[in-house]
Amino acid sequence: MRGDSVSAGVIGPNAILQTAEALRAEGGEAMARRVFAAAGLAHMLDASPQVMVDEAAALALHKAVARALPPDRAEAVARDGGRRTGLYILAHRIPQRAQKVLRLLPPPVAGPILLGAIRHHAWTFAGSGTVETATRPEMHLTICANPLATPGCPWHRAVLETLFQSLVAPDISVTEDTCCASGARACRFVIRRGR
Repeated sequence: MRGDSVSAGVIGPNAILQTAEALRAEGGEAMARRVFAAAGLAHMLDASPQVMVDEAAALALHKAVARALPPDRAEAVARDGGRRTGLYILAHRIPQRAQKVLRLLPPPVAGPILLGAIRHHAWTFAGSGTVETATRPEMHLTICANPLATPGCPWHRAVLETLFQSLVAPDISVTEDTCCASGARACRFVIRRGR
């Protein structure tokens, strides 16, 4: 199944906003300003974007994080930004009633429903990429030509894990078995029970 594409080339601002918060948590305002400046986005710390943003800006920020910090800290910031994005989605984008229903359903039923909802709203995080999902032989989400691909895609994995662990089952993990940042045509995220 393919995801809807409303605004190719732009994504939701949380790829930037929540990364800023993750940088502040990791190293304070000075670190956030240094990394945003390296990405050419210092102005976004002073006037946070409230509408869809150019996917190139978000990618520049994610790459700047990877360049500015040691690998383990860069991954921790990316994962924290993704977790924060997932929490924002839970607090502001998925109606509480829908969340309650998903949590009451058995995981084999709730998982595909959530996966379908994520695919339907893929334009908010895939930009010019194309999203495909499948539930067999295992649940996975694929972003073809992922405009935010970074090695291992820790931000994407953390967003998905936060949503699935909260709404489907706490033991869900998300791994990436192909990545555009490594030369693949698509980033493929596998969602499975058991860590």
